[in-house]
Amino acid sequence: MAYWLFKSEPNTWSWDDQVAKGEAGEEWDGVRNYQARNFMRAMKPGDLGFFYHSMKEKSVVGIVEVIAQAHPDSTTDDPRWECVDIKAVRPFIEPVSLDEIKADPRLEEMVLVKNSRLSVQPVTAEEWETVCAMGQTKP
Repeated sequence: MAYWLFKSEPNTWSWDDQVAKGEAGEEWDGVRNYQARNFMRAMKPGDLGFFYHSMKEKSVVGIVEVIAQAHPDSTTDDPRWECVDIKAVRPFIEPVSLDEIKADPRLEEMVLVKNSRLSVQPVTAEEWETVCAMGQTKP
């Protein structure tokens, strides 16, 4: 299993929006960055990810599961763009802010710290365990 982080502006697509989709989940569409697209191409059903609210909140707020491999993004006719489907698994008991992540030396190499603009990014197993513990949430 691999771990990921999915960033979304809460006023565009929030954790509550994701939860409302239930078991059916939702496409993680609209990504127009080659590196982020390539990360989605590497995802497999069953992989887990952090759901991260960007903009003002800048916090990990929940855990999602990849439920469909990369497929054409339904929001464009351009065949270059693909997306995966994800569903909400559980919220974080305590959201973990970007400031908290940056302050923890165990996370200094995390992609979120080094390239906070990338909307889809990998997370190592150690980073996954650390952030879950910081959020008092079962990995």
